[in-house]
Amino acid sequence: MLLETFMPYLPSSVAETWIFVGAGISILFLVYAVFIEKEHRQDLIRLIGTGGLLIYAIYIHNVIFTVAMAALAVASLVEFVEIMLGLHKHSPEDLQRYKTFVRTKHLEPRQK
Repeated sequence: MLLETFMPYLPSSVAETWIFVGAGISILFLVYAVFIEKEHRQDLIRLIGTGGLLIYAIYIHNVIFTVAMAALAVASLVEFVEIMLGLHKHSPEDLQRYKTFVRTKHLEPRQK
């Protein structure tokens, strides 16, 4: 009775258990992808995470979740391929603009 209140739908087979475990690991991959600095690794980890959640979404027959994960997986794959082929570049103006977005007064070096 206790587990039914926390998880009303428990897996009934080994395959179902692996799908739930894979979905949990995929969630961890998506969260981890946010913290990765290198863009190509970030896209690859995000692709793995969305791929696992796409399998889970197909398994539970949720169309909206399936479309969202498929779109995110395709976007991550496209960006990863662009980076690997050298097509994804940032202009010097974009890089300077990104630097000004993240700067705050307390992070800039003190001038004497």
